[in-house]
Amino acid sequence: MYRRFFNLFLASLAGGAMTLVVAPAFSADEAADVMIQRLSTDVLDSIRADTSIKSGDLSRIIALVDTKIMPNVNFQRMTASAVGPGWRQATPEQQKRLQEEFKILLVRTYAGALAQVSDQVVTMKPMRAAPDDKEVVVRTEVRGRGDPIQLDYRLEKTPGQGPGWKIYDLNVLGAWLVQTYRPQFAQEVNAKGIDGLIATLADRNKNNAKKG
Repeated sequence: MYRRFFNLFLASLAGGAMTLVVAPAFSADEAADVMIQRLSTDVLDSIRADTSIKSGDLSRIIALVDTKIMPNVNFQRMTASAVGPGWRQATPEQQKRLQEEFKILLVRTYAGALAQVSDQVVTMKPMRAAPDDKEVVVRTEVRGRGDPIQLDYRLEKTPGQGPGWKIYDLNVLGAWLVQTYRPQFAQEVNAKGIDGLIATLADRNKNNAKKG
């Protein structure tokens, strides 16, 4: 199940999740679906033109993540939600380490996805939200070769904090990213504690680095 999920996750990230790489000028009042649509269009063009990303240059990808993606994501919330109740047990230093290792894990996932970008396009689905909603779901569909792939975003309104909206979860074909990681992380925390989860993530990242 997880192998199939991550294959789909990689394919959809190539067309959609990395829509966060480029962040041109925005309006604080920009609607969440308009933000996703704008970023989707901009990033697909940018990725196709970036030979370093296409060749899998990890340093280039990490730089893009730090400077372009993270400003559009509430990564602390994403990590805390994935860790679950264990997050409240963690010290500030442990929380920092968890975010660092989780980010590396996802960056390497993105690295594999970026090389697959070719003719994908992102289609927006009708928005179901009230004007005063503080949290919304933006639903999209990634179209290219093969069957369309559902890719949805959970966003929270963040007035006065840069972009008007920040992403805190992703849904691929009905499976939310946070919910996918949460049982794995909970199992590690229950068995080995917060430091055990950090160590497990660090080991996984080291092994992934060795595999290239």
